[in-house]
Formats: sequence, structure tokens, C-alpha cells
Amino acid sequence: MTTGRAEQLLRNAEQGRSAFLELFFDLVFVLAFFRLSQELLEHLSWTGAFQTLVLLLPVLHVWAYTARFTDLFDPRHPPIQLLVMSMMFGVLVMAAAAPEAFGRNGLVFAGAYVAVRVGVLAVGVLLLRDHEGQRNALRLLFWVGVAAVPWVTGAFLPGGARGALWMTAAAVEYAGIALGFRTPGLGRAGSRRRADIVVVEEHVAERYQQFFIIALGGPILVTGLAFGTGEFTADRSAATLVAFATTALLWRIYIHRAGALLAAAMAAVPDPRRVAVLSIYSHVIMVAGMVVVAVGDELVITHPLGHPEPAWLPVILGGPALFLVGRAIFEYAVFGRVSLPRVVGALALVALIPAMRPLPPLTVATAAALVLAGIAVADAARTRRLPAEPPSPPG
Repeated sequence: MTTGRAEQLLRNAEQGRSAFLELFFDLVFVLAFFRLSQELLEHLSWTGAFQTLVLLLPVLHVWAYTARFTDLFDPRHPPIQLLVMSMMFGVLVMAAAAPEAFGRNGLVFAGAYVAVRVGVLAVGVLLLRDHEGQRNALRLLFWVGVAAVPWVTGAFLPGGARGALWMTAAAVEYAGIALGFRTPGLGRAGSRRRADIVVVEEHVAERYQQFFIIALGGPILVTGLAFGTGEFTADRSAATLVAFATTALLWRIYIHRAGALLAAAMAAVPDPRRVAVLSIYSHVIMVAGMVVVAVGDELVITHPLGHPEPAWLPVILGGPALFLVGRAIFEYAVFGRVSLPRVVGALALVALIPAMRPLPPLTVATAAALVLAGIAVADAARTRRLPAEPPSPPG
């Protein structure tokens, strides 16, 4: 039953728009994604890719939790604003510590993450006292508490063991999402009430759209910085144009239909859990792809006509392919099916990696952009040929 202080702090179901505070909160992720892309660029190996992924997962988890938090609580109230700002500062610390997270700043990175997650959840439990939502907050606190052990323990171990424990911790948290945060004595979130998953569909969908735009800021920032640090030659200018076109195509492919219909998809099913879970996972994959795209953009602009090293092609072609995989999962979440061009495009990008090994980075990046352009054209052709398709999410 909703009572007292909790009732005053909760979001009204009619408040569908994001607050300015939420947009301000998103800004810190531009820094986080930029730092992670630079870390991957400096350690362009399988180990570097694994470590970047390990650091990216908790960063994205903070965002997903904050989106859920501001879907439940009204961010116009000062106590909620203070909590959101504390999470923002925590991400700022994590971003600052990321380059040395597998070195001397391991405890800073893990400590900031655990402090933000456990601290805000503990306050949330207190704010929801005598409110039915407190059970859900307790479920989350249980799972975060379990994951906190390997997060903190890993910070005291050397690189390999640290990476293994941190990946285990991240896996626990993301598995908890799929399992509905099933907790001993409390059961599973969403098993009884729709509001355990989403309060305002329009707000959640808008937050994902805004976050995707923020993630696109990573490639844009890297492109501008890389282009501005050298001569404005013809080859570098062409590489910059291709990098910008790639980012624009990622936006176009994302927003086409599924990106604009997430709210309707959540409202179309009695239990939107599967839509919500698939949306989280798909955006994690898409954002990971855009971090890789940013690395590829810098390589192409810095060495447009150079001889590519073995690791460059998987980055230049693999980033867009990873994005398409995430976008295909997102499409399935909204429509219950995956369009063929996305599958063909992802497979084509992977198949091009060995075939384009002797070619300069600019040619490889141009090929990736053409594949993305083909998918965007196929989307437009489908829109003209077929009537607008209503969302039909699975289950």
C-alpha cells in the first residue's frame, strides 16, 4: 500500500517526459565512453577488449538502474535529485579511474561502483518504507550485495584474477535482470505487479533514446578530436567524412521503427518483462559496438592510407557488426522478429575482415559504411512498400 513519504516522492503515471536532471546525468557517460574507447585503443588486443568490456558493463548497469530509479521516483524532488547526483559523481569517479582500473586504481573503480549501487539502494529501501515497492528494492539490494563481494575482492588481486572476478560480478548482476531478481523469501520481481518492471512506458522509451544519442557522442567526440590533431589533408578529410557518415547511419538504423515504438511495445503486453530485459541487453551490445566504432574512427582518421595492423580490421568492421547484433535483438523485443538486412549486414561485415586485410583503413571503413547504408536503404524501401507495422513483442 502506498503511504506517507513514499507517495510524495513517487513519479505520477501521467509524467511521461524525462526531467532535465536525467539529461544532465547522461552527460557523464560521454566522458565514460570516451575514456573506455581510449583505453581500448591503447590496449588493442583480446586482453584489452576483455578488460574494456569488464569496465563497460558496470557503467551501463548504473545507467540502467538510474533509468529504473527515475521511472519510479519523481526527479523533481530534492532528495531524489541528490541521489541521482550522487550516482552521477560515482560514474565520474569510475570514468576517471578506468584507465588504471586493472592497475593501481582498481579499488577506486570498484569502490565507487559498489558505493553508488549499495548506497542508493539502501536509501531507496528507507524511502519506500511501508510501500509495496520496498520488496523490489530489497531484491535489488540482495543481488547487488552478492555481486559486491567479487567486485571488492577483485580489486585486491592482480590483473588476470581481477578480470575473472569482476566479470563474474557483472555476470551475476546481468543474470539477475533476466531472472527477475529472484530472492530467497521475496520471490521474483514483476511476478505480481506490472509496476515492478515499468511505471511509465513513454518515460522509459524516451530514456533509452536519449541514452543512445549520448552513446553516439563517443564516436562524434573521437572523430572531431582525431581530425583536429593533424593536417586537414584530403585523405584525413575523407576518413572524417566516412566516420561521420557511419555515426549518422547508426542513428538512422536505430531510430527506424523499433527505436520509436518501444513505449508502444511495452504497453502492448500484460507483462512487459521480456521486452524490458531484451531492451537492456540489446542496448548494452549496441553501446559496446559504438565504443568499438569510436576506436575504429580514430584509427581510420589517424592512418587513412596506412597498412593496417591485424587488430585494426576486427575493430573497424566489428564495431558496426556488434551494433547490428544488438539492434537485431532490440527489433525482436519490439516486433517479435528480426529483419533479414540486419542479419545479412552483420554477417557481411564479419566476412569482410579477412578479405580486406591488404587494403588501407579508409577503404575498409568505406566498405563498412556502405553496408550500413544498404541496411538504411532497405529500411526505407520496406517503409514505402509495406504499411506501418504495429509492435508485437514476444510473450
